[in-house]
Order: sequence, then structure tokens, then C-alpha cells
Amino acid sequence: MSLESSILSFPTRKPPGRVVAVASGKGGVGKTFVAVSLARALAEHGERILLVDGDLGLSNVDIQLGVQPDLTLAHVMNGEATLAEAVMRIAGGATSPGGFDLLPGSHGIASFADLAEREVQRVAAGIAALSFSYDRVIVDLAAGIGHAMLKLAADADDVLIVALDEPASLTDGYAFVKLLKARRPAARIGVLANRVKNKKEADRIHQSFARACGSWLGFEPGRAGAIHEDQAVKTALRAQMLLSRHAPTATALGDIETVAELVRSGVAFETRIAA
Repeated sequence: MSLESSILSFPTRKPPGRVVAVASGKGGVGKTFVAVSLARALAEHGERILLVDGDLGLSNVDIQLGVQPDLTLAHVMNGEATLAEAVMRIAGGATSPGGFDLLPGSHGIASFADLAEREVQRVAAGIAALSFSYDRVIVDLAAGIGHAMLKLAADADDVLIVALDEPASLTDGYAFVKLLKARRPAARIGVLANRVKNKKEADRIHQSFARACGSWLGFEPGRAGAIHEDQAVKTALRAQMLLSRHAPTATALGDIETVAELVRSGVAFETRIAA
């Protein structure tokens, strides 16, 4: 069974939900934590959410959530399952308060980490089809600037760049934005400052992106907020649990709620023409 035919078996409704790609130029910036937490926060606001693990070779959303999927996107690509069959419920699923659905990625399959353009297009088409059944689809992309990740980001409605106050994170994040803009000049991009110690550090991240993008690309990305460094995040990751369930009084949860509101309102992705 082809991916295209499997799409048809998934129930749809109109209009399609917005697709948000969560990206970064480098690994280790907390991108997957942001994607998972954003899915939970938006679900708490009553949105029907699908979280897609877009890392087709080294997926880890299921690991962070402490679940073991029977079917993944790899099975769909191989014709062993339909998209509907591969989607699994987290915390009761998208129809339950605070729950969401997950389309798991695959583990250790090198060929899926470097798909040909036609195969990437099929994955993008599948995500687009699924969006008709949800209010919002969040795609946790693999780190880096590979063609597959840029394609999925270019096809998304909004792109959230997760960055740290580190030179490598800022440089690689800018490289991703530059290549994305070359593919899709009208891309809506927001920058989220992660693991910050204070407001000054968050401002430094946003200002660094604003200067670089303004000087070389002619625009300034939106400000998608900041998440403070919080020990509770580390313990939740070790416990393989949602932060809201592991530590419901965690400071970072307030930051995540703010990010979710910026995403819901669209303010997070309001890019500006550089002066």
C-alpha cells in the first residue's frame, strides 16, 4: 500500500489545521522538549493537536514521552500501515482534554534520514492530509539543514526556530533561516529563546537573530518568547514524562503557556521588514 493511498483512509474535515514546524540549526537545544510541551499546552487550550516526529532516522519524541509505538512513519512509508493506523494517543488522545495524538518517527533507519526529494514530498503530502483532521499539526524536525528538513519547514504554515545563547546555536539557526527563506521567501518564522537564565539573555538571542536577518536577509523574525532554565525539565526528561504531569508547579510551565499563546495568536511568527 502506498503512502498516497493510505492518506485516503484517514477521516478528514475542513478547514485544515495550521502546520507548525519546530526546527533548529543544531542538536541539543531542547527542540523536541519544546515541540512536546507546546503540543500539551495547545491541547490544554482545547485544540485538537497532532504531534509528528519528523526525525526520520533518530526519532526521540516517543522516548521523551515514555511510550513504545507499534507502528511508525517508517511502517507507513514501507506500505505496512496507513497513517491512521500509525497515529497513537497520548494522554487520552486529541479528543481528550489536554491529550494529543502522535505520529511517531523511526529509530536507526539510515535510509529514512536521507530520503530522496520524491520521498520527502510524500511525507509532506501525508502531513498536509492529516492536518484536515486537527486544529494544528506540530512537526518536530531533525536538527540540521538537510534538504528533507528544509522541505518540511518550507511546506509548513509557521516555523519555530529554537535557539540557545551560544554562538553555534545562533549561527546554525541563522543558516537554517537563510536556506528556508531561499526556498520560501514568504515563510513565517519565529525565534524561541530556550534555557535562558534571565530576560537579558533572552533579549540577546532575539536581538542576535534580528541583526543577522535584518542585515543579510532584509527581515526580522517574530519573537516567540523564552523558556527559562529549570531543573524540573531535566528531571521530567529523565522520567520520560510530560513536564505538566511530572512537575505541575515547574517555573518553565508558565513560560511554555506564554509561548503557546503567542503561537495561537500568530504573534510568534509576525516577521517584520528590516528598516
